[in-house]
Amino acid sequence: MTATDLPMPDLRTGVELVPTRDEGVTETGKDYTSDQEVRWCPGCGDYAVLKAVQGFLPDLGLRRENIVFISGIGCSSRFPYYLDTYGMHSIHGRAPSIATGLATAREDLSVWVVTGDGDALSIGGNHLIHALRRNVNMTILLFNNRIYGLTKGQYSPTSEAGKVTKSTPMGSVDHPFNPVSLALGAEASFVARTIDSDRKHLTSVLSAAAAHRGTSLVEIYQNCPIFNDGAFDAIKDNDTKHDAIIPLVHGEPIRFGGLVDGRGSKGLVRDTETGGVKIVTVADVGDDAILVHDAHQPDPSTAFAISRLTEMGYLNQTPIGIFRQVARPTYDDQSRAQIGSATAAAAGDPADRLGALVNGGDTWTVV
Repeated sequence: MTATDLPMPDLRTGVELVPTRDEGVTETGKDYTSDQEVRWCPGCGDYAVLKAVQGFLPDLGLRRENIVFISGIGCSSRFPYYLDTYGMHSIHGRAPSIATGLATAREDLSVWVVTGDGDALSIGGNHLIHALRRNVNMTILLFNNRIYGLTKGQYSPTSEAGKVTKSTPMGSVDHPFNPVSLALGAEASFVARTIDSDRKHLTSVLSAAAAHRGTSLVEIYQNCPIFNDGAFDAIKDNDTKHDAIIPLVHGEPIRFGGLVDGRGSKGLVRDTETGGVKIVTVADVGDDAILVHDAHQPDPSTAFAISRLTEMGYLNQTPIGIFRQVARPTYDDQSRAQIGSATAAAAGDPADRLGALVNGGDTWTVV
């Protein structure tokens, strides 16, 4: 299973790109590794994500001083300590807001947000969806272990219904968030899902997210071996993952399951009764009926329908890959353009500007 890097056109005009490294300078993952001791529990999926990020950052060709990682609160949010870039361990749930200000003020930066399912979807829910709808230039990595790990095992906004934890001893009665569905509902321009233990897929998705102009959200299924071990066994176990994982590759039929003639025996088709999608056996409907994945479709409806398969079967059918990757104007580019226009309009004789200010807008006479 692979994800394709699908770079989108640069919508900016007359704006400097993030500065690249000087010619002849080469870097490796070690150059992005800080001198801080990594303090996660043994076996935590965060280690794999950290190694993957450290490994692919040199491929971006950017200067380290132009890369910034902003995190909130949680196990995942220790990330900035372990990267030799600029960064900030910020406020609970507010990392997208801080990153929005940074991306808007500093167009020369590559801005990243590292957050978890509790940090992003509970106290940070509003901040996340508004960053997504605004389409700010940032890449958001949402580590989803379906539990609160830092505070020792309470249920989170992505914990399944009935989950027994320290805070729900009789089982959670909450309906969980599906982060991908949430992002697509907010009309995020790039939405993807990957897995901590699949280094190749994780790296390819992160590379595509970094290349995207706008807000990229990548949900990363990440195992917590202490408080929620085995939460993703269905998509990691060699005996079940072929039937559980639905790989999404732009331009290719969505097929999965046991191989028949080198291709998956199951696939997705449109469900004419519900307006969504459903799983079928390819032999029953024929190859031509299988839905071809289109990550560049402007309307997110089909991508949203695909994301709901996770809800129907929990992790028994889990789409993995890039759900949506479309081009649209970004918040920070447009904000800078407005400031530029206002600055240009303000140029000229100060007396003329004062007169225009006094006589402009609504006026009235007091008698």
